[in-house]
Amino acid sequence: MALTDQINNDLKEAMKAKDKVKLESLRAIKSALLMAATEKGAAESSEDTELKMLQKLVKQRKDAAAIFTEQGRDDLAQPELDQVAIIEAYLPEQMSEAEVKAIVDAIVAETGASSMVDMGKVMGMANGKLAGKADGKLIAGLVKSALAS
Repeated sequence: MALTDQINNDLKEAMKAKDKVKLESLRAIKSALLMAATEKGAAESSEDTELKMLQKLVKQRKDAAAIFTEQGRDDLAQPELDQVAIIEAYLPEQMSEAEVKAIVDAIVAETGASSMVDMGKVMGMANGKLAGKADGKLIAGLVKSALAS
């Protein structure tokens, strides 16, 4: 089932259940998908672009929650974190740090990268292999540590 179809079905269920948080989260996803589909020069949205979009929505909400928490506004941070949990349900299961490290080490060995000069090449391959499966900050940190040693 395509992501848009799944979102539409879940949106109907959330309306019937009167689940405000889920409804708000699903509407945000649907809005982002529609915006991407109607962008100038946009072709059919691929699974990769959908994953990137969902990751962007999660990151936006996590950043907002962090800012709210920093300012002592837990009442505003909690709804953002609730939405993160709902949106993450549509992402593939995230890999553990050890799994990501193993893949990064394999990419470093495969490319023969030996210094920070090669970071761009390694990051490009790592982001391609780990798209949607690991956080970008985690990947970057592991690549930096692999190339620094």
